[in-house]
This record gives sequence, C-alpha cells and structure tokens, in this order.
Amino acid sequence: MLGEHSNRNARIVTANVHAMEAATSLGRDIDTASILAMHRALLGESDPAHAGRWRDEQVWADFVPPHHDRVPAAIVDLIRFTRRDDLPALVHLALAHAQFETIHPFADGNGRTGRALVHAMLSARQLTGHITVPISAGLLVNTGTYFDALTGYRTGDPEPIVRRFVAATFYAVGAGRRLVEDLRAVRTGYREQTTARADSVVWKVIDSLLAQPVVNSAYVAETFGISAVAAQRAIDRLVQSGVLREVSQRARNRVWQADAMLTALDDFAAGIGRARA
Repeated sequence: MLGEHSNRNARIVTANVHAMEAATSLGRDIDTASILAMHRALLGESDPAHAGRWRDEQVWADFVPPHHDRVPAAIVDLIRFTRRDDLPALVHLALAHAQFETIHPFADGNGRTGRALVHAMLSARQLTGHITVPISAGLLVNTGTYFDALTGYRTGDPEPIVRRFVAATFYAVGAGRRLVEDLRAVRTGYREQTTARADSVVWKVIDSLLAQPVVNSAYVAETFGISAVAAQRAIDRLVQSGVLREVSQRARNRVWQADAMLTALDDFAAGIGRARA
C-alpha cells in the first residue's frame, strides 16, 4: 500500500499533469482571460478566494514586484511579447517566463501558473503535442540556480535564465523518455498477466491506465461506452489478474487503482526530489 510519502509524490505528479492540462486548454490563444482561467484551474480547489483574480495588494518580499495597479497593463504587454515569432524558442520561453514571475500578477500560485504558461507557449508555437514531463521538472531540479537566474534577469542579465531553460529542456526530454519506457513496461506486464478474449474491453482499460491509474466503474462505463455491468466485469477481471486493487473499502463509490503504474509515477517524482536535494 502506498505510504504517506508515496501519496505525496503521486500528488506532485498529478499536480504537474493538471498544470499541463490547464496550459494545453489555452490552445494557441494566450490572452488575459485564458491566463486567468489557467490560474483558476490550478488554484480553484486550494485557494478559491484568489483563484482566477489578479492580486489587489502590494507584495513585500526579497523581490518587490510592480504595484498591483500596474499588473493588468503589464500582462497585456507580456501577452504581446508571447505572440512574437522572431525569437529562438527557448530564449522566447525563458524571457516570457521570467517576465511573468517578475510581474508576479497573483497573490499565490505565480510559480505554477508561470511554468504552465511555458507549456501553453510551446503549444502555441506548435512545438509540442503531448507533454510527458513538464519543463518545470527540470527548472526545479536546482531551485537555487533557478531563483538566482530570475534575480539575474531582474538586474539586467537574461543569460542565466535562458541557460536554465536549455538545461531544463534536456532534463525533461530525458526524464520523459525514461518515464514512458517505465510505464510501457508496466503496461506490457499487465497484458502478459491478464487473460481475456481478444475483443474484450479489458485490453482498452489496461491501455487507459497509463493516463488514468485510478478508476471506478462509472469512469470505465462512460469512457468505453459500455454498461455498468460490463464495466464492473472488466474491473473484476483486472482485479483477478492482479492489475487493479480496490482501495475504497466501502460498499458504494468503489475505487480501484493500478499500483504498478502509481509506483512508476511515484519513483519518477521521488527521482525529481532526489535531484533537487
């Protein structure tokens, strides 16, 4: 059973996935409304009072951002910059991200939103379709150099933050490949240990566990357009095969999870944690 530490790392991965989903939902139209919507998607549950709203007070910290009255105009200017197409991609991303963090437009969640904005820009430039590992995973490998790079940008030296983005991109590509290989290996193992008819929905459920390692019968029924009885039958078969394990321990609203998939994600998150240490 996943322990508290494992669950925390799994939540980190889930949060990154949600950030990427929020960024992808912007499509190729990055504007004020879409940035607010992205912030709302990221903080809607944890901080509903501030989610999707520009900050309305001055922030005092090691770095003092612009007065809150200047935030909307600064964001409009930043949006114009994000739409340029005459800069090398990583330079463009790095500068836009650093400027967003410098504007510091929200009371909370600026880091998450600013990193998600990077992936929205990648999508807008048609450089990515499906993102496995966020560049933010690489940015945060060494938080000290990342914050130093932001400080350098704010004092007139953009080179460190550009270098951080180059390094983060290579890290994300490498980590993404390893994670995909691990998840595919788990899926192969699931298929080998399962017996079912060739046309059984069980095989589709196994494939779906790559993206959704925790399921219930309603999800299976809706996703694959089958009855609740057929969905439960498929889940039962996967339980018998050792692919799924029930974790709800209740008669209603039952939930099952694919432990090996979650372990692979947990190991990935733990690896990021070790790299950051």
